Amino acid sequence: MKLQQLRYIWEVAHHDLNVSATAQALYTSQPGISKQIRLLEDEMGVEVFARSGKHLTHVTPAGEVIIEMAVEILRKVENLKRGAQEFSNETKGSLSIATTHTQARYALPPIIKGFRERYPDVALHMNQGSPVQIAELAASGQADFAIATEALEHFTDLIMMPCYRWNRAIVVPKSHPLARSRKPTLEEVAAHPIVTYVFGFTGRSKLDEAFNARSLTPRVVFTATDADVIKTYVRLGLGIGILAAMAVDPKLDSDLVAIPAGHLFEPSYTHIGFRKGTFMRRFMFDFIEHFAPHLTRELVEEVMALPNRSEREALFEGLELPER
Repeated sequence: MKLQQLRYIWEVAHHDLNVSATAQALYTSQPGISKQIRLLEDEMGVEVFARSGKHLTHVTPAGEVIIEMAVEILRKVENLKRGAQEFSNETKGSLSIATTHTQARYALPPIIKGFRERYPDVALHMNQGSPVQIAELAASGQADFAIATEALEHFTDLIMMPCYRWNRAIVVPKSHPLARSRKPTLEEVAAHPIVTYVFGFTGRSKLDEAFNARSLTPRVVFTATDADVIKTYVRLGLGIGILAAMAVDPKLDSDLVAIPAGHLFEPSYTHIGFRKGTFMRRFMFDFIEHFAPHLTRELVEEVMALPNRSEREALFEGLELPER
């Protein structure tokens, strides 16, 4: 049995049983992957994948157990490597982050800049996606950290910690009627067509909850995952924009009027998380603390030592988070 074979069965399972796509992702050959999987199955005496001709159709019950165990083995091997790297060169390595566009574009740049200055020999990799994709990347080990606001129910396999709270702004062209309103009501906002985030992205659920609580039906005419796209279509006159306040740049967006909307919507909370059992290198602790100063190494280690999610959440009850 080889680690490479365990990696292959996991990768195939996470590429919808498409061996060709797996081979492309791993920069290897399709026949080579198929051969190694067959050799592993022959050695164990069970099939990991059911087949119809040359095509894989589904993961067998035995295969589900084997893949789950393979993931644990691969994670432990990765932790062994990280442990060795920490002792051989504590300032060299790689760090992969999975997050949304808003975090990558507006929250993380100064954090990344400062981190690079302190750790020039650590390679950084940024993966952008939906909350579900972010959770999968972190849970599978393809990303070290997940940074997200929405759909935290998908992050149950991760240790998630609150970083900061934020709210929204309404953005309109300077000629728009709302541009003269410092504190518009939810009814006034609902009277206009709205351009905002796709549901499940960047605090969108808080927006919908606010309208529903007042029995209002907003006219959402355009949605996007990207705050810059939202602002582009506001400029085109499609509607008023509702987006994260941090996504408004006073210089770049000087043609728009940004109206704080904290009086209309409940704040959202951004979290950072990682897989249970992850070997945390020094620069990983430093990244977390730079992103959220209250998450010191001592606190993160305390969180990691707690056995279940409810105890971890209780640790942060009553904590006043910074606002961005």
